[in-house]
Amino acid sequence: MRSRETELLIFFLVIDLLMLQAAILFVAWVDLSISVRDIRFISTYLLHGNLSWIIAYLTFSKKNLYLRDSFVNRVVRITKRQLVFMAVAALIAATLLPYNLARRFFLEYALLFYTEKIVLYFIIYRFLKYKRSKNLNTVQAAVIGYNETSHVIRQIIDSNPGLGYNFSGFISSKEVADEQILGRPDQLEELIDKHQLNIIFYTISFFNGDDAESKGKKVLKVCNSKGVRLRFIPKNQQWFRNRMNMESFGNLVVIDPQEIPLDNVSSRIQKRLFDIIFSLLVTVFILSWLIPLMSILIKLNSKGPVFFLQKRTGIDNKTFNCLKFRSMKVNSKADTHQATSEDKRITKLGRFLRQSNIDELPQFLNVLTGSMSVVGPRPHMLKHTEEYSKLIDQYLIRHYVKPGITGWAQVKGYRGETKHVSAMEKRVKADMEYIQNWTFSWDLRIIWLTVFSRHSWRNAG
Repeated sequence: MRSRETELLIFFLVIDLLMLQAAILFVAWVDLSISVRDIRFISTYLLHGNLSWIIAYLTFSKKNLYLRDSFVNRVVRITKRQLVFMAVAALIAATLLPYNLARRFFLEYALLFYTEKIVLYFIIYRFLKYKRSKNLNTVQAAVIGYNETSHVIRQIIDSNPGLGYNFSGFISSKEVADEQILGRPDQLEELIDKHQLNIIFYTISFFNGDDAESKGKKVLKVCNSKGVRLRFIPKNQQWFRNRMNMESFGNLVVIDPQEIPLDNVSSRIQKRLFDIIFSLLVTVFILSWLIPLMSILIKLNSKGPVFFLQKRTGIDNKTFNCLKFRSMKVNSKADTHQATSEDKRITKLGRFLRQSNIDELPQFLNVLTGSMSVVGPRPHMLKHTEEYSKLIDQYLIRHYVKPGITGWAQVKGYRGETKHVSAMEKRVKADMEYIQNWTFSWDLRIIWLTVFSRHSWRNAG
């Protein structure tokens, strides 16, 4: 399994390599004895520097990912990795390069690279600390348990703003004088709602037999019903460490009981790249002329704005503004009353837009900004999320992934008005099937069926 730390490792490696290229090219440009036109010379040093840094980076990898107390800890680790980099670079130069390494040039760009890293990572560190202090784009995390392992988790969260977690508190039955104890495990449902928790770390001993299994199942059931991600962290770390292929969180082994294909970093990158390319093509070749045209037609057809913005539930149960061409007359019930087949609020032009799905096309701008994906469970308005999460078991699991413009439920014909709970249950079942078995080829198939299948047009409007 791959975890959030893998994303950070890739992210930091890419940043480091970009800074390294900049340092080498800048020093080559300002050094009068070196011509940047000497492509062979520059390319040799670029290859040498990149190879040396990747080896140094992999040597330290996770040891340099997590901070302990302050930025000073990061500086110490950056310095250690820089020394390893210089040692590796010297060894490679002595054994592989066809001519001797220009020592002054190497020392100049290595010093500039080191300075770049200190400055940039200080800026990133302070920015992420600020974001977390303001609860901007952070994931609210709580830890079940009050023991040595749970305090290690808290330390990792507090010292690593790059993880994007904000520590909300402990959940424990122990009666201790600690203001950060939110409540007891049997109050988990209420605590999730009260503190708007997004992820739970559960420190558990797997040597307690049936009792541990029973407690784990109860917590998993609650988290699934609330759409909250859960991670089991064994107290018996040493026993687990080399026995299974699991996630890690700092130096802690983590078990993910809710693993889905899109938890994999490479899968998410693949899906996001496709989303960006596909939505850019739609924006350039369709929306660039469609938006001006629709603006005129909608304005001529009825009074009101061209676009309709509706708050809907997105990934991790977070609210976002879903963009559509306005297909109804301006009314006060747009966010609470679902459109029906004979809805008088729908304009003449709006009925055509809904039946042709043209009203949904502006959502490709949502895809570009990252709040939606081309393919995924359709986002529902907040009232529906509130209502159906109480009626349908595991309804909120739909929000483990980004919502989509189209989805597996839609191409199967489960769309439009939901007069009965059973209609929504069919949608949720189809969404669950997609989330648990996602593949990139399945996304392509859904896009094809959205355009050419009769089922996907059923109940439109």
